[in-house]
Amino acid sequence: MTRGHLFLIPAAIWLAGCSEAPKEKTTVASQPAVPVSTATAAIETWPAIYEATGTVRARTSAVIAAKLMGYVREVKVQAGDRVREGQLLVILDARDLDVSSRRAEAAREEVRTAVPEADGAVAAAKANLDLAQVTFGRMRDLFQEKSISNQEFDEASARLKAAQAAYDMAQARRVQLNATLARVDQEVRSTEVTRSYAEVLAPFAGIVVSKGVEPGSLAVPGAPLLTIEREGAYRFEASVEEDHLASVRVGQPVSVTLDTIDRTFDARVSEIVPAVDAASRTYIVKIDLPTLPAVRSGVFGRAAFQTASRSLLAIPAGAVLDRGQLQSVLVADSGVAHTRLITAGQRLKDRVEVLSGLSAGESVIFPVPQGLADGARVEVRP
Repeated sequence: MTRGHLFLIPAAIWLAGCSEAPKEKTTVASQPAVPVSTATAAIETWPAIYEATGTVRARTSAVIAAKLMGYVREVKVQAGDRVREGQLLVILDARDLDVSSRRAEAAREEVRTAVPEADGAVAAAKANLDLAQVTFGRMRDLFQEKSISNQEFDEASARLKAAQAAYDMAQARRVQLNATLARVDQEVRSTEVTRSYAEVLAPFAGIVVSKGVEPGSLAVPGAPLLTIEREGAYRFEASVEEDHLASVRVGQPVSVTLDTIDRTFDARVSEIVPAVDAASRTYIVKIDLPTLPAVRSGVFGRAAFQTASRSLLAIPAGAVLDRGQLQSVLVADSGVAHTRLITAGQRLKDRVEVLSGLSAGESVIFPVPQGLADGARVEVRP
């Protein structure tokens, strides 16, 4: 092959490429224009929003623990079970308490059987006292008439004093028996109360969120057995930074977004914990949530607090196209749709803030027709 032929080959390739270019232009130009509507990127005044992350917590939560030490005999519930107030949750081995209870009841019965005997002793002593008083009265009359000796009168007086002492002693023993009966009654009631601690009951109606005990485990006073939360009463606990706390107040409207259920709620601040966390330098702000079945303790979310007003560039949220980590819009320019990468900021209802990529007054296609691509011909209609 000659040197001249080598120069002709690239030239032929270049000419072939040039001959196809007008064909592509003709194809694009021949496509029908897609009718679209546009929205203008405009400067708007929005409330300044401070967003704080947090977690859903139950307003009422109870850690259930035993009041006495004993081995767990039976666990009646599992995590996730709904319980009613007063429902039996855990049963402890209470055989030693049963023995103490029976012992106290036996002591009470023993005292009760002694009551009739004590009453009889009081009655007998009272009869002897009455007889001694009558006898003494007669002897006194005879002594005054000089009909009996001094010795006989002294003996009658001594018998009266002995009968009085016996009666007082019988009454004292009866009073002592009453005190003993009251004491053993208290012991019986005390053993009954202690015995009741072997049955752990639900303090209120709710749901069991955690279970840390199994049959055979040793229950120790104060050690958690179960955790119960009152169902339907939840609040959002947001961690607010120190420099933003001044703009938060009790009763302030807040927008709370829960990611797992993809819902946003309108709520209000119910409490601000005055202590700051030394590690994160944040305050806990508690926000009451509405009663919804989908809300659960432990759900992560964000709370949006309105702090002030600011001016920003905004467009309809539906005009933004999300492709992975990239966000873009289609701009109508000279009858052609052009893709424009943007950086989106905060959202407010159906509007989104544009941080970069657009200027005020530019028109973005909204709504975006299905299948509309970059470079397509468009016809803007009112």
